[in-house]
Amino acid sequence: MTGDARFPVHVVTGFLGSGKTTLLRAVLGSEAFGDTAVLVNEFGEVGLDHLLLGEIAEDTVLLDSGCVCCTIRGELSEALRRLHSRRTRGEIPPFRRIVLETTGLAEPAPIASTIAADPVLRHHVRPGTTVAVVDCTNAVTTHWREPIWAEQVAAADRVLLSKTDLATEDEIQATRDTVTGINPGAELLGAEALTRPPERLFDAGPHLRLASGAELTDWLGPAAARDGHATHARGAGIAGIESFALDMEEPVDWTAFAVWLSMLLGQHGERILRVKGVLRIEGADWPLAIHGVQHTVYPPVHLQAFDDWQGESRLIFITRGLSHDVIARSLRTFVAHIADPPGLR
Repeated sequence: MTGDARFPVHVVTGFLGSGKTTLLRAVLGSEAFGDTAVLVNEFGEVGLDHLLLGEIAEDTVLLDSGCVCCTIRGELSEALRRLHSRRTRGEIPPFRRIVLETTGLAEPAPIASTIAADPVLRHHVRPGTTVAVVDCTNAVTTHWREPIWAEQVAAADRVLLSKTDLATEDEIQATRDTVTGINPGAELLGAEALTRPPERLFDAGPHLRLASGAELTDWLGPAAARDGHATHARGAGIAGIESFALDMEEPVDWTAFAVWLSMLLGQHGERILRVKGVLRIEGADWPLAIHGVQHTVYPPVHLQAFDDWQGESRLIFITRGLSHDVIARSLRTFVAHIADPPGLR
C-alpha cells in the first residue's frame, strides 16, 4: 500500500484493432471491479447493451457490475473533473479507481502530464498502471510502420499479448522480442490474463509495489540483471528507440540529481519515452525509486526490505533519438559542477 488516498487513473492503450475493447469488456463486466469508473471514447465501440443497467446522464451510464462508464467529451482534464464532481454530489456510485481508454492513435504519456499540470486534479487523482494491448498477428510490421505503437509499448507497465490464438508461434515470439527490445522492464501477459480478476491487471503499479531486491531487478528489466553491471545495455534500436542503463557506484546527492533530471526532461522530454531507476541517496537509510514518462516524473518512492539489492544507483532509459553517451555526458558534466562525479559508468 502506498498510503495515497487519491484515486488511481489506470490507462488502457494499444494500436487500432489490438483488442482494447475485449479488455474493457472484461473490466466492465466484472462485479469484483464494480467500484470503478471507466472513461471511453464512444459507448458504441465497446458494446454495452448486454451490461447496461441505466442511464445517469447523456454521457454516463451505470452497468450491472456497478461500474460507471462515461464518454470523454472535450479535454481529458474536464472529463476527470466532471467525473469527480458527480461522485462528490452523489450522482454516481463512489468509485475507487478510474480506467481510461485511449484512442488507437494516441500516446499515453501526456495523460500523466495532464494530471500533474492541473492543481485540482492532482489533489484527487494520480497516475496508475498503464496496460498496452499488443496484437501478435501484426506487431512486427506495425512497429516499423507506426511510431506511435512503440511509444505506447514504451509507456506501459504491463503489455497484454492479444490474438495469440490467431498468431503463429514465430509471430508470438517475435512480438515478445520486439516488446522486450523497446521496454525491457514491462511485464508481459498472455490472453489468459483476461480471465483473472481485473485488479490483477490494474493495481498500484509495479513501481509502487516493490518489496524485495528480486522484484526490483524484474522492474528494471533484463538490462539490470547482468551480473549487476548493466552499463550500456541497449535494446535493438527498434523504430529508432534505444534502451540502456546508467550505473553510479557512489551515493547520489538527491538535490543535485533532481535538478539535473528536471533540466534533462525539460530539454529532451519528448525523446525520453521513459526513465526509471533506483538511487542510493547520501545520508538515507533506504534506496529511492524514481519513475518518469517524457516531461513528467512521478513522486519518488522510498524502498524498504531489500536484502539482495547490490547498492549501486541505476537508471534505465528508453529513448528515441537520444543516445546513452549524450545523457551520460550531461549527468557527468552537471554533477562535476557540484561535487566529484559519483562513479558514473
